[in-house]
Amino acid sequence: METMRPAVAVVGAGPAGLTAAAELAGRVDGEILVLERERVPGGIPRHSDHTGYGLRDLHRVMNGPGYARLLHRRAERAGARILTEATVTQVSDGRELEVTTPSGLVRVEPRALVLATGARERPRPARLITGDRGAGVYTTGHLQNLVHLQHGRPGKRAVIVGAELVSWSAVLTLREAGCRTVLMTTSQPVPESYAAFHLPGRALLRVPVATGTRLVSVEGDAGRVSAVVVEQVGTGRRRRVECDTVVLTGDWIPDHELARGTGLALDPRSRGPVVDTALRTSRPGVFAAGNLIHPVDTADIAALDGRHVAAAVHRWLADERPGEVAFDIEVDAPLRWVAPSVVRLGDPPPSRGRLLLWTDTLVRSPVVRVHQAGRPLARRRLPWPASPGRVFRVPWSLLARAEPGAGPVRLSLDG
Repeated sequence: METMRPAVAVVGAGPAGLTAAAELAGRVDGEILVLERERVPGGIPRHSDHTGYGLRDLHRVMNGPGYARLLHRRAERAGARILTEATVTQVSDGRELEVTTPSGLVRVEPRALVLATGARERPRPARLITGDRGAGVYTTGHLQNLVHLQHGRPGKRAVIVGAELVSWSAVLTLREAGCRTVLMTTSQPVPESYAAFHLPGRALLRVPVATGTRLVSVEGDAGRVSAVVVEQVGTGRRRRVECDTVVLTGDWIPDHELARGTGLALDPRSRGPVVDTALRTSRPGVFAAGNLIHPVDTADIAALDGRHVAAAVHRWLADERPGEVAFDIEVDAPLRWVAPSVVRLGDPPPSRGRLLLWTDTLVRSPVVRVHQAGRPLARRRLPWPASPGRVFRVPWSLLARAEPGAGPVRLSLDG
C-alpha cells in the first residue's frame, strides 16, 4: 500500500474544500492533498447550471459549472494536489486515512485533516413516503446530475416537494429538460425560500405553490410514477395530482459518515460535527467546514468557511494550540441548531462574524434573545422572517457580554 504524508489532507473538493486548499497551498511547509470521490472536482455547483454563484466569496455572479471550474483552477494553480475518484473508506488514529483509488489502496497520514464532505438531501425512504415504487423519483442532486452531466430526460410533468431555494433550482433544471412543474408542495404556511425567488418563480415560471400541504403517497403505472396524493395539513383533505416525475428537495442532512467513523463529537440536532469558532472539531488536528456543519447554506458561504478554516489549520501547523473552552452555545426550540457551538479563549470570531441558526417553524417577526445562567445578555429583532428551509444569521456581537466559565450561552427565538 502506497503511503502519502501531506501536510494537510482535505476530504471533499466542493467550494469549502477547494477554497481551503487554495488558501493553504504554497503557504505551509508540505503538500496539500485534496481527496474527491467523484471523477470531477467542484461539488454540487458543477451540475447546477444556473446563475447565482460566487457573489460573497469572489464578488462576481457566475453559473454553477463555471464557478466549480474556477475554484478547481485556483486550487491547482496554488499548488494543491487533487486526487479524484478517491474514496476515504477508513480513518484510524484520529486522522490517518485509508483511501480507495482506481490504482489501488493508498494510506494518507496528514499532519492536519479538513473534512469538507458537504450535505445531501434525504431520499424517499428516509422521508417515509408510501406508495408504489415506480421510476421517476429524484432528489435535486440526482435530477441535476441526470440532466446536466448525463444529458438525460426526466419526464413531462413534475411535482416538487419543498419550496426552498434549491426547489427553484430544480424547477429551472426541469424546465431545461422540457419537463413542466405542475405543483410545488410544502408543509410550511409560506414558502421557505426568499420572496425574491418564489414570487418571480410563481409569476414568470407559472409554478403553482401549495403551502400547508404534504405528499402522502406516490402512485405508479407500468414501473413509472403516474400520480401523487397531496394532503392539506390542517384539514386532512386529499387530492390526486397526475405526474410522471417527483423531485424531493431540501430536508438536508450532513454527509457525516466519515465524521462518525472518525469518532468526532456530533451535534445531535444538525448531525454535523461540533466545531468551535475556528472550525476545530473535538479531535486535535481535525477540522470541518462548509455544509458538513451547517446543512445547508449557499456555496459561497461554504467557500468562505474554507477560507476561515485555512487560517486555523495554518496556526495548528505552526504549533499554536487552542485555549480552554470559554462556553458552549445552546439553542431553545423552535431553533434546531447553531454553528459554531463552542467558544474558546483567545479564538477569533466565526466566519464573517456571524452565528448560523436554523428554525423548525416560521417566525414572522423574529426576536433573538441571548441568556447565560439566567441572565439576559442581548436582544436583537431581525428585519426579515426566520423560516424553515434556510439558514439565518445573527451578529457575533450578540455574545459580547458572555462571561467565560459562567456556563453555556442560550439563544432563543420568539416573535
